[in-house]
Amino acid sequence: MSSFRSLFGKKYSLIAMVHVDSLPGTPRHRLSIQKLVEKACKETEVYIRNGVDGILIENMHDVPYIQRKDFQPETVACLSRVCTEIKKIIPHNLPCGIQVLAGGNKEALAIAKACSMNFIRAEGFVFGHIADEGYIDANAGEVMRYRKYIEAEDVQVFTDIKKKHSSHAVTADVSLVETAKAAEFFLSDGVILTGSSTGSPADTNDLQELRRHLNLPILVGSGVTATNLKSYKEADAFIVGSHFKRDGIWYNELHEERIKRFMEESSKL
Repeated sequence: MSSFRSLFGKKYSLIAMVHVDSLPGTPRHRLSIQKLVEKACKETEVYIRNGVDGILIENMHDVPYIQRKDFQPETVACLSRVCTEIKKIIPHNLPCGIQVLAGGNKEALAIAKACSMNFIRAEGFVFGHIADEGYIDANAGEVMRYRKYIEAEDVQVFTDIKKKHSSHAVTADVSLVETAKAAEFFLSDGVILTGSSTGSPADTNDLQELRRHLNLPILVGSGVTATNLKSYKEADAFIVGSHFKRDGIWYNELHEERIKRFMEESSKL
């Protein structure tokens, strides 16, 4: 918990999502690299202006996602460019992280190392599952060894458990708490609790259960809004993306009034 608090000093921290536009090679790619970078930086500037506690960059628009074994070099290259430019405009003390969809945990670590970032969001850390893009195998051993290998131990690894957009039938006999405990045992720096899909609220009972049994930081990674924020006071941080978009839809443009309202509500916690 002390490492987490070194990044996020507040009792309740807001990590805001920057959804990078579709990268080259993906079906919906349309913007030049320069325009893509400018758009991501403008979103970041809006978040900074409203006092968020952290930034998480993600290639959300790269649908349909592929597994990391099928990645091409442009994914890492383009995200590295985006992260480099964003790092230039954010305050030096504002934590910044990266997630590479789908399951690109080693790639995220490499980008974080190269771009002096603070954390990554990792999928499939413990217990395999069936995701939209196919079977995601557990990868904690590979990821944490790679972190050591590239001397990126200052990059914290926050890990999804019972991840959204996935079937967990094969691990139905493994409870959420057991999954979180396994992540803790395998050196996760914090676990991420989500709902069943992007924008779906996480179960507050699950959050309370995790809080009773876990010593790790707990981040709520989907479905947090200005309206239901108070229900998640057991969490240490909130990762919010969809709620900050027009009409609460992830692929729409940012709606600054939504961010302002969220920040007002969070100040009351």
